[in-house]
Amino acid sequence: MKGYQGRFLTVDLNDNNTGEMPLSEDILKDFVGGATLAAKLIYDHVREGMDPLDPESPFVFSTGPFTGTAIPMVSRYAISGISPLTGHWGEATSGGEFPFRLKGSGYDGIFITGRAKRPVYLFVNNGSAEIRDASHLWGKDIYETQKLIQEELESKRLGIACIGKAGEELIRYSCVMNDNGRAAGRCGLGALMGSKNLKAVVVTGSMKTDLSDGNRVKELSGECKDLIRGDIVSIAFKEYGTLMYMDMGMTLGDVPAKYFQKSVFPVKNITGEALRQNYVVENYACTGCPIGCGREIKDFSEEIESIDGPEYETVAAFGPLCMNFDMDSIIRANHLCNSHGLDTISAGVSIAYAMYLYERGVLTKENAGMEIAWGDGETVVKLVEMIVNQEGIGTLLSQGTLRMARELGRDEDEAAQVKGMEVPMHEGRAWHGLAISYATGPRGACHLKGDYYNVDIGGALPVMEYNIMQTDRMTSVGKAENAAKYQNLKDLFDALTLCKYARFSPTQICQILNALTGWEITPDDLLTIGERSINIKRVISNKLGLTRKEDKLPKICLDPHDEGSTAGSVPDMDLMLREYYEFRRWDWETGKPSKEKLVELGLTTEAEDLYR
Repeated sequence: MKGYQGRFLTVDLNDNNTGEMPLSEDILKDFVGGATLAAKLIYDHVREGMDPLDPESPFVFSTGPFTGTAIPMVSRYAISGISPLTGHWGEATSGGEFPFRLKGSGYDGIFITGRAKRPVYLFVNNGSAEIRDASHLWGKDIYETQKLIQEELESKRLGIACIGKAGEELIRYSCVMNDNGRAAGRCGLGALMGSKNLKAVVVTGSMKTDLSDGNRVKELSGECKDLIRGDIVSIAFKEYGTLMYMDMGMTLGDVPAKYFQKSVFPVKNITGEALRQNYVVENYACTGCPIGCGREIKDFSEEIESIDGPEYETVAAFGPLCMNFDMDSIIRANHLCNSHGLDTISAGVSIAYAMYLYERGVLTKENAGMEIAWGDGETVVKLVEMIVNQEGIGTLLSQGTLRMARELGRDEDEAAQVKGMEVPMHEGRAWHGLAISYATGPRGACHLKGDYYNVDIGGALPVMEYNIMQTDRMTSVGKAENAAKYQNLKDLFDALTLCKYARFSPTQICQILNALTGWEITPDDLLTIGERSINIKRVISNKLGLTRKEDKLPKICLDPHDEGSTAGSVPDMDLMLREYYEFRRWDWETGKPSKEKLVELGLTTEAEDLYR
């Protein structure tokens, strides 16, 4: 088998047993790897009504065929399982050094079930696995945890993915962190890991995979690096990181402010340029990446010598969404989230919702125990601390906006979430194709599972092969089919695994995959694999109770603005949803993929289960 190790490590924490799961080439051709392969492996373990935190609820680390190769921008991995935040399919990805170390340990991934009797960590080294006591690590933040494990194993040549206090406390939007401050951030899968008493997964090794055509892989790697280095977006990412988008995004009406009620705000203090001018900033990159979009701030304070710089989503969530334009407080809030493993998007949206409720008198100084005013950066930092420590009003905020609304008796339409996961920092009012992607995405509102703003801004990877063309960004007619096709393609990135910022064309992706594996995959095949991926994840969520009623955007994210470039823009969700369902061949009444569509995609077992 080329391009793969051909096996997963299996771990049963109930009795501390490990084993191996062989992978057939037929399965890999159909599901490739990453989160897509994880969905196939997880499917048989999901029961109707299953609690995500049930000991038998599976938790999967996975890489793809691109991971560990010379191709740039491929050092990524996926974690997958039932989301503690949404109760449906959940997945998250991260980059860094950990993915290469995982692949080099001799496995394409790790399939974990059960619950350890006490805190443990998993150590995988060149095809062997050991479950070790982690009682001394429980309660430590993620930076301390990684340092202590390196000292214990007497090596820095380790990939370490771990949880902090948020995961230990089973906070519903806790993360899994790796390589210092890299986050597999969404869906609350840190709580799934914490529920298993699994503090960390540590991987290392030098077991390489065989390549079908090593010379061709080397040639394609050079072409891809040249493409990346010459791309103006890559240059901007290298200079300013993802935060380079902040001022442009506000001009386009794409940055939500004041809890999705505004789109115009004083932007100058929170841009990538402002970060560069006001702080000592250095770059860091995932293994093998020529860009280096990661930021590291040096000499931030007397207490903190070096701190991970915030990315765009984090700055927008703790910044304009809360009407906070104090970069110092945003950096400190980000550091708290990283240290303890907390999704900055869900945390920021939940805090902004609290400010919205405070302004309306629903939360008061008496029942909240504090003032929660718009624009108060110190309050933002304090609330993050209270969420992590499960103190006072922080306990409510740690549930996410949907549960907050339900507990307070509020209309769920003011909770900025889809399927329970908070809406990210891009506006469906600015990009109607993004609005339908949010409503139908496999894990809830997601700006990466179909980042349609990149299509209509003209910055997407070349997709003319699929007739996905740039159109008027604030038009709903005809968007659904293109959005569905684009979802298919971008979902595949988390199977390969490939960074979402890699601007490789479908033809280039096929050339790389075929050179690695010896297969003969075509661009049309890519779309089919992506469509299969979207549908098997959908079936898992259907199995867990998902219906069409949850394919929607909340009113708070649809009411028209009266300012900025998106003034008066309202996505026609009913029109796009009907067109989307028709293209996908999903049943309008139940929200399930049709039996015929599933069979057509080779998901015969899943079709029989769903329609038995």
